[in-house]
Amino acid sequence: MSAPRRRSGHGTPLVLLHGVGLDHTLWDDLAPLLQAEFDVLRYDLLGHGAAPGIAGPADIQDFVAQLDAELDQAGWASACVLGYSMGGLIAGAYAAARPHRVTRLVLLSTVFQRTPDESQAVMARLAAAATQDTQAAAAVSLQRWFTPAYQAARPDRVAAIGQRLIRNDRADFLAAYRLFAHGDPILAHAAPDIACPVLVMTGEEDVGSTPRMTRSLARALPDARARVVDGQRHMLPVEAPAVVASALHAFLLQNNAESPA
Repeated sequence: MSAPRRRSGHGTPLVLLHGVGLDHTLWDDLAPLLQAEFDVLRYDLLGHGAAPGIAGPADIQDFVAQLDAELDQAGWASACVLGYSMGGLIAGAYAAARPHRVTRLVLLSTVFQRTPDESQAVMARLAAAATQDTQAAAAVSLQRWFTPAYQAARPDRVAAIGQRLIRNDRADFLAAYRLFAHGDPILAHAAPDIACPVLVMTGEEDVGSTPRMTRSLARALPDARARVVDGQRHMLPVEAPAVVASALHAFLLQNNAESPA
């Protein structure tokens, strides 16, 4: 079974990897802003949307293999890769394992070196996800992910993402969430081997993928710079697509990397 995917635009190959509990429609706000300069590929990660399910515990290498297959199917020897949230863990692991296939890397709203309190918080969310009513769990996530102003201005878009969360297969979602919750070692191990230029970016008010994490991750990478977007929470691709698109154009299309952050 092939994972649903969308490919649009013309130009530099760019792959977009969504976060846990979501699917390729996360990028519906951002992709149209990229299509003039990028050949944009977005697909459902294993266990998400209508992609194949996750058999047993989720393994980062299964997601690495899935990205290999997607690049092969697209006919791309290499591409720029953007990973969001859990997608950032996959993108980072992929860039370390397949340096010849990633020309530039963007880690958007990506976790790194959680503090003990932050680890305890994500484990509590994992435990709640396993026992809580799915509608209640989705409502809590949406409150954490979106600013109050966006929730008031675009209740339709917020509700659509809430429905995506509710429709998840519970076993697949929990398998992916466990990987995400226990995923701190993934980028810690991968970081020294990520040789390509990297942009690390998050929202100023993101409590899960904090500015501290973003700056620490940029420092841990050989060639990276950090960007923190004022007044934003976790849903940068949905709530601030123009800001993200501008940053991607500036970073991915430049000829020479800037100095590391």
